[in-house]
Amino acid sequence: MSEALAAPAPLLRLAGIDTFYGPIHILQGIELAVGGGELVCLLGGNASGKSTTLKTILGLVRPRAGTVEFDGEEITARPTNYRIRKGMAIVPENRRLFAPMTVLENLKLGAYLRAGGEPADYERVYTLFPRVYERREQLAGTLSGGEQQMVAMGRALMARPKLLLMDEPSMGLAPLLVERSFEIIKQVNDEGVAVLVVEQNANVSLSIADRGYVLSTGRVVLEGKASELIVHDELRKAYLGR
Repeated sequence: MSEALAAPAPLLRLAGIDTFYGPIHILQGIELAVGGGELVCLLGGNASGKSTTLKTILGLVRPRAGTVEFDGEEITARPTNYRIRKGMAIVPENRRLFAPMTVLENLKLGAYLRAGGEPADYERVYTLFPRVYERREQLAGTLSGGEQQMVAMGRALMARPKLLLMDEPSMGLAPLLVERSFEIIKQVNDEGVAVLVVEQNANVSLSIADRGYVLSTGRVVLEGKASELIVHDELRKAYLGR
């Protein structure tokens, strides 16, 4: 049995997931778990199945076989809004802010299930992202890529999630901004929020993660402690360029 499945009471667990797009078998027997307070990365190149795995977790794609469990409940057939209410939050690829709205209005949307949030929620976001406070009255569409990433993370944190899903957080960011973004992801995790980072950038993801999974053509081909994966010969050749 894998280390992930041996861990007691994982917050998130995918068991035997088979997902199809029409006749095409995308995910094949996926087993994945994220423990409470754990930081896990899901790695893979293009067409590896990362996006479909994330959509399956969120309920945007229904698996043909297998189960999705979250916070002690099987939610395989539950809709996305139920999963969000139960404690998932997503920082989507390319941020997807509401460009014509202000930064503050975008943050409020993150806490819409709690009537716009409380002062402590905004204080937490502004402490993590001082630039977001400075730009709070500015239209989100006028921000730089790095600033938009900060707002997207802040919006997700306004929901007080149990599990934060990060979809390609390094995409489109300069190296220094990537490093800063992952420092903040680690900081959020250190505060007790479980995080699943879906990424192609193996080096930076494994540097902050507890564990990792590697997908290839819809299958988990490697999994283990991040400290072991980052020195794994096959992974280094495929993703770290060594």
